[in-house]
Amino acid sequence: MRNTATTGLILTGGGARAAYQVGVLDAMHSILQDAGWPARTNPFGIICGTSAGAINATALACRADDFAASLSAVLHTWENFEAAQVYRADSLGVIRSGARWLSLWSFGWLLNKWRKSPPNSLLDNSPLEDLLNRMLDLPRLDAALQSGALQALAVTASSYTAGQHLTFYQTLQNIEPWVRSQRLAQRDFISVVHLMASSAIPFVFPAIPLNWGGRLEYCGDGSMRQLAPISPAIHLGASKVMIIGAGRLAEPPATQLESPCYPSLAQIAGHALSSIFLDSLAVDIERVERINKTLSMLPPELLEKTPLRPVRTLVIAPSERLDEIASRHISSLPLPVRTMLGGIGATEVRGSALASYLLFESSYTRELIALGRSDTNARKQDVLDFFA
Repeated sequence: MRNTATTGLILTGGGARAAYQVGVLDAMHSILQDAGWPARTNPFGIICGTSAGAINATALACRADDFAASLSAVLHTWENFEAAQVYRADSLGVIRSGARWLSLWSFGWLLNKWRKSPPNSLLDNSPLEDLLNRMLDLPRLDAALQSGALQALAVTASSYTAGQHLTFYQTLQNIEPWVRSQRLAQRDFISVVHLMASSAIPFVFPAIPLNWGGRLEYCGDGSMRQLAPISPAIHLGASKVMIIGAGRLAEPPATQLESPCYPSLAQIAGHALSSIFLDSLAVDIERVERINKTLSMLPPELLEKTPLRPVRTLVIAPSERLDEIASRHISSLPLPVRTMLGGIGATEVRGSALASYLLFESSYTRELIALGRSDTNARKQDVLDFFA
């Protein structure tokens, strides 16, 4: 039996970009099977996720006793996605949320009738809660922990109330909550509510109240203020981690084909979301590499005196720009959503970064899955070396 208890998986945020993660995991699973791993064996004892990555993480964790079946179910969902499964994409739903929200921003001082019940977000993501309740088998999560097929699951959110980054983790191991600068942890039973909060993209989806230490705190996407995305896995005992990014780490630079013009609202919003979702991971990977290098230079007697320990990493990230891929699929969005996003420039090529997070449509997600498979197969030897 293979010992995977201290092997961690980090699934980052990124909205619809998280389809790429499923392609990576599918190719990784095929590589391991070809190398003799049993199909049902879960390669990751510790699974951590943020935002849409938290949803993927929890779906995998719930069926950790049969990784092949778990991955197949997640893959089926992403290959057949429709935006209406995540947010209200009909005309009435868009008018009630997005149109009102944008109007309130434009001339809210005139709209006294909305003062008592203002719109909370650009989109209404209530359909996502229904999808998660159908998709997840949370009682099986308890069984996976009991059987040892899984050691720990962690999801993260960001508190608008206290301004802290919060990690909720579920494990049967004796792991005390950790406290770091602007980063707190709490043992909890992971639920759909935690996932709704972790995936609440700022401005786009509404904040969700979560219980933290006996009080309610309104929380949004866990990628916000996430200074150390890898740290939850390390705190939970991981000695090596596989990290799947959602952009920038391996993407080629953007091509400049025309003279620059003033950025649209969508272009600015897309840049802001990319900063939230993507930048902290690159910084944290560099930090881990520096620590590993420093530890490798210490003599054994000093290594015994430091609480730090080396952490092996395998990082797989998109080799193509996901915003450029998104620009080819914007027409697949429902007309009401496309019309609303067109008003802020998100249907233009330069504003497609914003669309890349909201394009929960199968034409786009299938291309990301295919890219994830291709990028992972190109790293086949790295995968085999990592799992050894």
